[in-house]
Amino acid sequence: MDAMETISGKGASPAAAFECSDTAKARAHDFIDNEKQFQLGFLPTEQSNPITATLEEDFRRSTLAGVQCLQRGDRQMPITMRHVFAGRRFAKLVDSIVESVTGPKGRVIFSGCGATGRLSILLESMWRDFFHRRAAELTAAELALADRSASIMTGGDFALIRSVEFFEDFAEGGRRQAAALDVSAGDTFVAITEGGETSSVLGTLKYATEHGAKCFLVFNNPADILRARLDRCREAIDNPKVTVIDLYCGSMSVAGSTRMQATSSEQVLCSCALEAALCRILPRFAKETVADYTVAFESLLAGLESPEGRAALVKAIEFEKGVYEKRGRITYLADKCMLDLFTDNTERAPTFMIPPIRSSREKGLAQSWAFVKNPLHSTEECWSEMMRRRPRCLNFTGEDARSLGMPQAFVDNPPLIKYSDLITYMIGNEPAPERIDGFARAAAVILRVPGETPEFVAAANSLASAWPEKAEFSFPFPIVDSPLEIWKHLAVKLAFNCLSTGTMAAMGRVAGNWMSWVSMSNKKLIDRNIRLVVELGRVDYETAAETVFAAEEWIASQDWSQTEEPSPVQVALAWIRGKGQ
Repeated sequence: MDAMETISGKGASPAAAFECSDTAKARAHDFIDNEKQFQLGFLPTEQSNPITATLEEDFRRSTLAGVQCLQRGDRQMPITMRHVFAGRRFAKLVDSIVESVTGPKGRVIFSGCGATGRLSILLESMWRDFFHRRAAELTAAELALADRSASIMTGGDFALIRSVEFFEDFAEGGRRQAAALDVSAGDTFVAITEGGETSSVLGTLKYATEHGAKCFLVFNNPADILRARLDRCREAIDNPKVTVIDLYCGSMSVAGSTRMQATSSEQVLCSCALEAALCRILPRFAKETVADYTVAFESLLAGLESPEGRAALVKAIEFEKGVYEKRGRITYLADKCMLDLFTDNTERAPTFMIPPIRSSREKGLAQSWAFVKNPLHSTEECWSEMMRRRPRCLNFTGEDARSLGMPQAFVDNPPLIKYSDLITYMIGNEPAPERIDGFARAAAVILRVPGETPEFVAAANSLASAWPEKAEFSFPFPIVDSPLEIWKHLAVKLAFNCLSTGTMAAMGRVAGNWMSWVSMSNKKLIDRNIRLVVELGRVDYETAAETVFAAEEWIASQDWSQTEEPSPVQVALAWIRGKGQ
């Protein structure tokens, strides 16, 4: 259902559905006048990529044409990565990790928010998982090195499964999380931010520099643009205690969707640095890594672009689309690479404004379109198995929200993001009738990756038997192995970037190569909503801002319990176009 149909279903024509109230206008002008540091249209990662401008049209022609269009964006990455891998700053990062991990108590700590926060958790888990998988080959002293990696996710580990709104806007919140982890001298601290401007991540970095850690800042926009336009970026980039690694490789395949090439290139960099350091610390494993990271990366891209690789993606996209168009639900079953699937599933909700992952206590709310379960473990066991440690969640109070200057709504109703909240998301092998009963289509999809155990295959098939439909997703080409299994994780990330984005594009949630269903859950996304209306509605920024805030106000006044809540962009565009009729 598009915005026109949604508004019509509410009994009003688009032009008459709402007016720009004084409150909406005031909010719009407050954002325009006072939040210039979050008006990011000048950043390449927020702009439309000309090489994928035909994305919407291509998916209308065929799913294969759409997949080919999406994959063009990935080919921007190897050129940048070859240059970075050959540079002194990559070598410095590897040296620093080795020095920290072999020192008396140093750690390598990754910090991020949203997609890069989930990447940070993944990097830590990849390090820990190596010591778990290869325990029989390691001494007790070597096994102790598993604890030499850590991560900071803005909003705590709860944000792995569900976005924690507005936390990214507050640098002080990041500082507090870094303090809680006791970042200090001897640590290597790697702050990862897709665009280079996320306040919470820069807050963790500032704390780390002040407390003696060896600091690196990884991002995916031209550094000179960031430092020229954003005060918080200039402070971090110009800090002599920070080594900057700029991975700029062009705009995203879908405008502003930094979970795609930005985070993918950052995953390539950080996982390769981590494995290079591991192979220097434990040199007997060096024979298992590749000689040239860029060649291995290009080989993976070639596999995904092969006729067989594209056919697998086309089949998966058309399957998901068919299920969702019947108001159905898909539940993925995974063990290896489960974290990678969670990253994809969680990021679908704010990226394309579909129902977020729900907990077992949120009775009656819409189930997320996709979900992930592990058939080998119970939910509580699974959370620790997946991360190879107990999750680090925040006990966040109303007073915490007040002290950070968060909106009053957060003070009155602080988000439930504690560990006890996390484990109400039933990701284990418990039955899931809520994802089956009442849906015209309900499918279990088993993720098959190299190295899975017979126990997983048996457990997955057993659990999947409860679903009316069962399918598999696998890779029809060889994937290079390595100590940290970095190419396996990248294969899942790149494939599901294409799969989930392609499904949304095939369902009409992309306009040109812009996401046309976008939430307003933080200041960056507010700006993105406004710029989308500027681009698609052909109006100026002020008019677009007023209309978007009015649309959000109107949406909040309606009862959406019997239908899908629309995006402010869709409602704003319907109103603008309706006025012109």
